[in-house]
Amino acid sequence: MPDPRLTLARDGIAARSLDGIVPAARYIDTSMRQTVVPSAALRRAPSPDAEQLDQVLFGELFEVLDEVDGWAFGQAKRDGYVGYVEASALGEVSAAPTHRVQALRSYGFSAPSIKAKPTGLYSMNAMIAAEGQEGRFIKTAGGWFVAEHLAGIDQAETDYVAVAEQFVGTPYLWGGRESLGLDCSGLVQQAFYASGRTCPRDSDQQAGMGEAIETPARGDLVFWRGHVAMMLNQADIIHANSWHMAVAIEPLAEAIARISRLGGGEPTAFRRP
Repeated sequence: MPDPRLTLARDGIAARSLDGIVPAARYIDTSMRQTVVPSAALRRAPSPDAEQLDQVLFGELFEVLDEVDGWAFGQAKRDGYVGYVEASALGEVSAAPTHRVQALRSYGFSAPSIKAKPTGLYSMNAMIAAEGQEGRFIKTAGGWFVAEHLAGIDQAETDYVAVAEQFVGTPYLWGGRESLGLDCSGLVQQAFYASGRTCPRDSDQQAGMGEAIETPARGDLVFWRGHVAMMLNQADIIHANSWHMAVAIEPLAEAIARISRLGGGEPTAFRRP
């Protein structure tokens, strides 16, 4: 059976592209939308109180299957995750992105001035389409951005571990993948995205990347049941975790002992992505 997290179907309806692949009473044409707010929660149900499964960031595409009571049910095109996003967070698809936010986070401004009113606080990997430039400021649909905080859409970071280190101290947030809060797999995904690499959303999906190894080194991934960390060197890891409630660096041996003591078991795999 297809993974329901990645299958654009619910309650007897499915995307027309799934006809003959997923059983459904009706197959529906979808519409493509674009995230027009700094970030929006992707939730399990159409309610602000429902569990957050993922997030979509500014400029990312969202394929809508259905709308109900102000909520759009669809699929985040960047990582394939399916769920509900508030329809007000989505708009028409505009120009293709030319830049991404390279800084951990950056304000957009209503005018090309640091004294202008902010339009929002945008996280690393938000997608930006440049419309013009004045001095050091680039004009976009989200406001004016300082050029130094942006990178060309094809400019990738060379060290995804160094990217992950920028998030140290960021609060832990279930289902988060932005600079204001993220979970273990969200941290890995953001680091990979900044480095020009694709990456699935959840830790069990990420456990299928790369190859199994015996002796981990910098950049390798460590998996437990429901958790992932990244090796900083041969002895230490960096991970977003609910023990520290933040992105933290600690010795791998200490993490193994604590997680085992708390009932999480031993590491299930070491992978070189």
